[in-house]
Amino acid sequence: MKKSRDDYLTILLISVTAIYMLIALAFPMYAILSKGLQNKDGEFIGFENYINYFESPALVYSIYNSLFVAITTTFITVTLAFVFAYALTRSCMIGKTVFRSIAMIPILLPSLLAGIALVYLFGNQGIIKELLFGYKIYGPIGIIIAEVFYTFPHALLIIIIALSIADARLYEAATVLRSKPIRTFFTITIPSAKYGLISAIFVVFTLVITDFGIPKVIGGQFSVLAVDVYKQVVGQQNFEMGAVVSVVLIIPAVIAFIVDRIVQRKQVAILTSRSVVYEPKKNRNFDLAMFVYCCLISFFIFTILGMCFFASFVTFWPYNMSLSLDNYQFDLMDGGGWASYYNSIRMACYTAVFGTIIVFSGAYFVEKSRGLKKGRSILHFLSMIPMAIPGMVLGLAYIFFFNHPNNPLNFLYGTMAILVICTITHFYTVSHLTALTALKQIDNEFEHVGSSLKQPFYKTFFRVTLPISLPAIFEIAIYFFVNAMTTVSAVVFIYSFNTHLASVAVLNMDDQGDIAAAAAMGMMIFYTNLSVRVAYVLLTKKILVKFQSWRHVGSEKIQAAT
Repeated sequence: MKKSRDDYLTILLISVTAIYMLIALAFPMYAILSKGLQNKDGEFIGFENYINYFESPALVYSIYNSLFVAITTTFITVTLAFVFAYALTRSCMIGKTVFRSIAMIPILLPSLLAGIALVYLFGNQGIIKELLFGYKIYGPIGIIIAEVFYTFPHALLIIIIALSIADARLYEAATVLRSKPIRTFFTITIPSAKYGLISAIFVVFTLVITDFGIPKVIGGQFSVLAVDVYKQVVGQQNFEMGAVVSVVLIIPAVIAFIVDRIVQRKQVAILTSRSVVYEPKKNRNFDLAMFVYCCLISFFIFTILGMCFFASFVTFWPYNMSLSLDNYQFDLMDGGGWASYYNSIRMACYTAVFGTIIVFSGAYFVEKSRGLKKGRSILHFLSMIPMAIPGMVLGLAYIFFFNHPNNPLNFLYGTMAILVICTITHFYTVSHLTALTALKQIDNEFEHVGSSLKQPFYKTFFRVTLPISLPAIFEIAIYFFVNAMTTVSAVVFIYSFNTHLASVAVLNMDDQGDIAAAAAMGMMIFYTNLSVRVAYVLLTKKILVKFQSWRHVGSEKIQAAT
């Protein structure tokens, strides 16, 4: 059968996307795996580096520490997030929208900013260090508290979706059968939300065990795998051992990812066409309890944020508590100056624009293109891998691959382009799944009709698919921007003197002892992300009204018919 022009164009575009994934992901990961099997002279030595690693008690102890912190944080975070999500979905308390917005604040902050706040609160010069009853915030206690703050919104979003899908008929049947609330909770609520809970568990576990910023700031002598990678590469210039630790760090993240994928495949539809949407009923005592709980969580979030805000204006903690803007004079401090902040904005903009184009195009060809079933499956598989790879590992892999003198792409090393490529790749999977979800909601009949009318696929894409998918496209863009501003681990190894970033400046200023300046730079990142988020909400409303008018027309016709 003769191929049409559209078929050749589709093959070309799928090939381009696949080549990008190979260059940005597959080849660098092969480079880091190979590095762990070599000595300093580049000679193959097999698993000798791995043997030396596991013979070192201090390094092996980091594995135990990482697992301990990850498991403990996961249990605390998922529990807190579940109760918060339960309050938002199953109570009639006031202020749900406000509480949900407050809960999302940690997403707009660099992860290590929570560690800095805890130093000011409970450190050696902390204002309420007595509340720890003699325990030190530096170590597992500080890491766990900061990680709970950092991962809470991630778990909350997943659990809210899980709890929002509920069939009211099941609860009505439980009421008729006079089932006690506690029994209804464990026989209906938990089973219906179990897949969301499992996903939240694995997401939080992966985020914590691969996080670098928080343990670096507040970990003290408590070593974890992510910090070990940094110490081996930056501190000791031992790239081979850094590659070994990176591979060890990948293992728990990959296992968590695989188990989560297996669990998700077993998920079955809970809501059917006959289901009735669950609507909570007013219960004064329960609603009040949930309101108080949400207030406590909100107070915790505002305490961390408020402490950083206050510290960024203090002249010299704790000896001169007068307020000034001295800490915002970044050009007078080590860390990259104001140029690093502007570099971050540039990098975030490039990542948002090019990342959205690459991700949505790739998702479109995976979901909507005809033929090339194996190629589309491979592309989808490559798109899912980044979720299981820690940012530090990906950044280190880019050193080994792009900085190799024989690599024709060596010219990218040390440029803004490599930072953008690394950041897009690091956050590729979530964006890919978002795009796929939006595209799955569009009936394939549009493509079939366009094909029968002999219309090029790109006309159907720009006239139908793109306008319908605008909400998802905007969400992908804002997701890339916010994460590009806050990421540390993915770029800490590959930035150069001319491409210094604000998130890395926070880390470097903290290392130099300029903690107040680090807090100030962290707050600048927060202000930027918050402003962009607000502008995004305001601007997209007008755009969506124009391009999504069919939704309003459709709803008006339905209302008129009923």
